[in-house]
Amino acid sequence: MSTISYRHSSPIGRIPISSVSPVVDGGRWRAKAFVGEMVPFSAVVFREGHDALGVELLITSPAGKTQAIRMHEGAAGSDTWYTKAVLNELGNWSFRIQAFSDEYKTWHHNTELKLEADIDQELMMLEGIRLFTNAASDKTRSKSSAQLLVRLAETLSDTSLSFETRFKAAESASVLSSISKEPIRNLTTHSDSYLIQCERTLAGSGAWYEFFPRSEGAKFDAKTKTWASGTFKTAAKRLPAVAAMGFEVLYLPPIHPIGRSHRKGPNNTLVAGSQDPGSPWAIGSAEGGHDAVHPDLGTVKDFEKFVKDANALGIEIALDFALQASPDHPWVQSNPEWFTTRADGTVAYAENPPKKYQDIFPINFDNDPEGFYQEALRLLKLWISRGVRIFRVDNPHTKPVNFWEWIIGEINAEYPDVIFLAEAFTRPAMMHMLGKVGYQQSYTYFTWRNTKHELTQYLNELAHTSSAFFRPNLWVSTPDILVPYLQFGGVAGHQIRAAIASLAGSSWGMYAGYELVEAAARPGADEHIDSEKYEYKPRDWAAADKAGTTIAPFITKLNEIRKSHPAVGQIRNLETHNSSHDSLFVFTKHLSAENSPTGKADTLIVIVNLDPKNVSDGEIQLDLWKLDLPYEVPFKVTDLMTGESRSISAKSYVRIDPTEQPVMVLRVDRDK
Repeated sequence: MSTISYRHSSPIGRIPISSVSPVVDGGRWRAKAFVGEMVPFSAVVFREGHDALGVELLITSPAGKTQAIRMHEGAAGSDTWYTKAVLNELGNWSFRIQAFSDEYKTWHHNTELKLEADIDQELMMLEGIRLFTNAASDKTRSKSSAQLLVRLAETLSDTSLSFETRFKAAESASVLSSISKEPIRNLTTHSDSYLIQCERTLAGSGAWYEFFPRSEGAKFDAKTKTWASGTFKTAAKRLPAVAAMGFEVLYLPPIHPIGRSHRKGPNNTLVAGSQDPGSPWAIGSAEGGHDAVHPDLGTVKDFEKFVKDANALGIEIALDFALQASPDHPWVQSNPEWFTTRADGTVAYAENPPKKYQDIFPINFDNDPEGFYQEALRLLKLWISRGVRIFRVDNPHTKPVNFWEWIIGEINAEYPDVIFLAEAFTRPAMMHMLGKVGYQQSYTYFTWRNTKHELTQYLNELAHTSSAFFRPNLWVSTPDILVPYLQFGGVAGHQIRAAIASLAGSSWGMYAGYELVEAAARPGADEHIDSEKYEYKPRDWAAADKAGTTIAPFITKLNEIRKSHPAVGQIRNLETHNSSHDSLFVFTKHLSAENSPTGKADTLIVIVNLDPKNVSDGEIQLDLWKLDLPYEVPFKVTDLMTGESRSISAKSYVRIDPTEQPVMVLRVDRDK
C-alpha cells in the first residue's frame, strides 16, 4: 500500500492561524486601503486544550513603524478574532497575525475556579509567583511593568494575607492595564505577512460629477441653423456651480478630435448631418488622435488652464481614457498592425452583436504588444504632464487584463497619486480581477439594484465581501444609462437614488442633468432620448435655479453631510438593518471614537422610502451592538435633512412621505 505525502509551502505553527483577512487570493495581490480608511482585520485562531489564547495584529507602516493591536474574539465557537485599524500613510503596509498562549489569562481562570472550589489554593499562588517573576525578568518588558509584576509576586508570597486578598491584587486596575499593554506571552506564533496598498483618500472616497465641455456654452443660431460648440473657456464658467454642490472630481468624456467616417447622428442614428458633432468616443481625425484636443474645444493651453481653474476650486479633473479609434485616426495609417484585418481585407469595427459601432475600430493588443503598450504609456504620461491625475477608463473589460496590470503598475510606480476608474459593466469575475490588478475604483451594478432585497444583498457584498480588492463608485446616472426607476420616479426617485449612492457608498457619481431630473427615455431603451453622446445639449442652469426646478440644493446637502461626517466616506463600515415595510430601507455608517479622525464617535442612521410615489411607514429594527450603543436605552438623534431632534431606540416607528422628504439622515447625538 503506497503512502501519499502531503507537503505544504509553510508548516503550520504551534498555534494554528488561518483565514487571515484582508488577503487577496492568498496574497497574490495587495489588498486595498486609502488614507483615513478604517480597515477590518480578522483571522481564525485556535489551539488544543483549554488554555487561553491571545491574538494581536502586527501592522507595519511604510515608514517601518510596527504597532501591535489586540484582537477580540467573535461569536463563541467561531474561533474568529477581529480588530480594526485606520491607515494614515501612503504606501505599502504589511501585516501579520500574532497568536500566543495568554499565560496570565490561563492562570487567572484556573486560580479563580480553584479558589471557589477550595482546592490547590497555595499551589495557585506559587504558580502565580513563578509566572510573574519570570515575566518581570523578560528584557523586552518595560521597566515600569517589570516592577509592577515583581510587587505582585511579592503580594502573592505574603502568607499573612488571605488567598482572596492576594488574588484580588492580581485583578487591580494597574495590573490589568499593564497586562493588556504587555501580555505575558508563550508559544508565540506568526502567520505569513501580507501587504496592503494604501492610496490617497480620493482613490477610495469622493464625489464625482460628469459633464460634456462641448455642451457648456454651446449655442444654436436659428438663422443659419448652425451650432457653435462650447469650449474649455465657456465650460469653466460651470466649475463654481459644480464646486458649490460639493463635488470633488469632474469627469470629462473624451476631448479629442472626432472622426468623420461613419459618424453617428442624433439618438445613435447611422447618418450624421453636417452640424452633428458625433460621439466623443470615436476618437481621431485629421486634426489628431489621443494626444490632441478637439479644436472646437480650444487648445492644449486652454485645457491646462481649465484644469488649473478646477483645481483652484478644489476639483480634480478626470479624463476619459478610451483605447479605440475612429477610421480616421492617424494610427490607422501609421500603425495598421494595431487593428484586426478581416478575411475580406477590411478593418474590423467594434461590435456587440447585434449592435454595431462602425465609427470605432477596436485595438488588437496581440499583433504588436510592445509597440502599442509603449504608445498607451506615452499617452498617459502626456496627459499627466498636462495636469491630469485621474483617468476614467472606457470598457477596460474588452482589453487584456495583463495589459492593465502592466500599465497601471508602470504609472503608479512613477505617479502613485494617479487614480484609474474602470467603466466595466460585465461579469463579476472580470470586474473583480480589474480591481485586483490595479484599478483603484470601478463602476458597479448599483444602478440596477432598486428594491430593498436587491440593495441589501448588493451593498453588503460591496462593503464586506469584495472590499479588499474592489472599490465601488456608485453612479446614479450616466449618458448611457437611464433605468425605469428614474424614468418614472420623478423628483423623489432622483432624491432617493442620490441619497443611497452618496451616503451608502464611499464614492459616488452623477451625470449633468440629474439635478434637473432629466428622465425622458429613448423609446424602447433604458437611456436618455436625444443623448448628449451624439449632440450638443446646453442647459439653462440659471433658469432652473430661478424656477426652483432643480434638486441641486438636495445634492449639496448630501455632499455637505459626506464632508462633515467621516463615517460616510467609508464603505467597510456599512451595515444594513431590518424594517417591517418592504419600502423602508435602513442602513448605518459608524466610526468608533478610536477610529474617527475627530476622536469622537460618528454615527449616522439612514432611513429611505424606496417608493417614490407613496407614503411608507413601519418599524425599524436597529442592531445597536453594531453602533456601540446599549440595547435597552433610548438615545437622541437629529435629522440632518430637517434639523428636527427626537429620541429613538432599537425598535422605532417611522413614517416617510416621499413628496415631503424621502429620506431621514439621523445623526446619533451621543453627548446630548
